[in-house]
Amino acid sequence: MKVLLIKDVKDQGKAGDIVNVSDGYARNYLLARHLAVPAEGKALNEALQKKQSEAYRLEKRKAQAQADKAALDTATVHVKVRAGESGKIFGSVTAKEIAQALEEMGYSVDKKDVELKEPLKQLGRTMVEVKLFTGIVARVNVVIEAL
Repeated sequence: MKVLLIKDVKDQGKAGDIVNVSDGYARNYLLARHLAVPAEGKALNEALQKKQSEAYRLEKRKAQAQADKAALDTATVHVKVRAGESGKIFGSVTAKEIAQALEEMGYSVDKKDVELKEPLKQLGRTMVEVKLFTGIVARVNVVIEAL
């Protein structure tokens, strides 16, 4: 019997998947616990439409990430901090501060997507990687300047 899963079911699939299971398992377990509905008519059409719209949204986000990557690879982010005479800054520049500077430039980047091995503690230029989408990473030039 073909059923449309409403919730994730271990060893069967994720919500929205159409799976073929035995009649007894479908009737006595999946349908009884409201984990699935029979895959026919309206429910089937809605599931297929939902999958198509999700794929479209995903493709749209990927295209936007590609466009942002092209712009960010040539962009320079300026972060101004207090520093001593020797070029050593007070405190450090973290991923949060870099993400805020990118937000001010008009890019929506979460601080978790900015990859720093360690906080930046010197004045000067540094290349920082920013994850925009799965498999799409931009390299942003960060310039740390004294106030």
